Amino acid sequence: MSLMTMKTHSNRIRLSAFVFLLAVQAPFIGSAFAAEKQSLRAEVGAPLQEAQKALQAKDYKGALAKINAAEAVGKLTSYESYIINSLKASAALGGGDYKTALTAFEQVLESPELPPAEKLQKYDAYVKIAYASKDYNKTAEAIEKYKAAGGSNAETLGLYVQSLYLAGKYKEAGVELASQIKSLEAAGKRPTDTQLQLLASCALKQNDMVAYTAALEKIVTYTPKPDYWLDLTLRTSNKPGFSPNLTLDVYRLRKRTETLQKTGDYMEAAQLALQAGFPGEAQAFVDEGYAKKLLGEGADASRHQRLKDLVAKKLADDKATLAEGEKAAAAQATGDALVATGFNLVAYGDFDKGIALMEQGIAKGGLKSADQAKLHLGYAQLLAGKKTEAKKTLAEVKATDGSADMARLYTLAG
Repeated sequence: MSLMTMKTHSNRIRLSAFVFLLAVQAPFIGSAFAAEKQSLRAEVGAPLQEAQKALQAKDYKGALAKINAAEAVGKLTSYESYIINSLKASAALGGGDYKTALTAFEQVLESPELPPAEKLQKYDAYVKIAYASKDYNKTAEAIEKYKAAGGSNAETLGLYVQSLYLAGKYKEAGVELASQIKSLEAAGKRPTDTQLQLLASCALKQNDMVAYTAALEKIVTYTPKPDYWLDLTLRTSNKPGFSPNLTLDVYRLRKRTETLQKTGDYMEAAQLALQAGFPGEAQAFVDEGYAKKLLGEGADASRHQRLKDLVAKKLADDKATLAEGEKAAAAQATGDALVATGFNLVAYGDFDKGIALMEQGIAKGGLKSADQAKLHLGYAQLLAGKKTEAKKTLAEVKATDGSADMARLYTLAG
């Protein structure tokens, strides 16, 4: 599967000097100060008034020069420092110097002169400055403070996971994403494709294949594309401890999710179905392979024809002995033969009778693998369109030999 690369440019807030100037606008240097309890010394206020005029004229370089002149006066009061840093942040942003703006803005946020009512707005602006400057650690930290202070702007909060990810904090980003997705699902809402893809990417970045497979399960739940399904199915079947006895089940899942893509897939699937005693299922694989022109074409067409003929012969022989086979299965001391016979009938399309026999076999007991029998019953119920019953049956499969994994994927495939 080709994971969607995180598209920083499309997700990045489009920042402009104008937007930032509105966000961090300092008080106008002039008559407005007459109403303020605090004031600027003349030697500080005069260059700052010039800086304000330069800002209005979008002369950001000139504004910074005047601000620096005011700062050079020295022995600044707390209020003077607050005004200087506010103007410096605006001028630096206007000139595209995010690093300087970020430093100045930090001073604004730490200043005791910052009115409490403006703190959230300033944190919001700071988050965007930090993000624009590509200081993702600071962005994430600022969002945490913004949220703790009661910030709720969705656009601002939406930068949190991206910032963690871009800062290389993949574990933290994955935990936050999992929490977000869980909350959305609990509210009956769908996670976004970006959230799902990023969750998978976080797992890959940590080389955590267990988490990656779990993320893939989430992805196919909402975006059941064949590429995603194939990646998930192959990774699941290659897990340590996955039983070779489930190989045919893997092909069944791949057929259901439309991920059988090669001639060899259909050849092996049909042969395994024959070996398991299900010629009807083998024929379904062969027929689909021919319909897709993956069989019956090319240099191996004659080999494909031999398989097709063999399946047809086994099919005819099997149908001639179905009644006899049912009696023999019922006479067995254990239920395996009934389960197999029942599934064979399901493969022929006789769903009700086949499922009933499978249920009898499971109830009889003495099975080589009760979980695999339930797995096959659940799959048979899916084929019969009995999705509610199938979901219940598959939920009972708990074995760690891969059966529980396959049961979960059958349920997801529906």
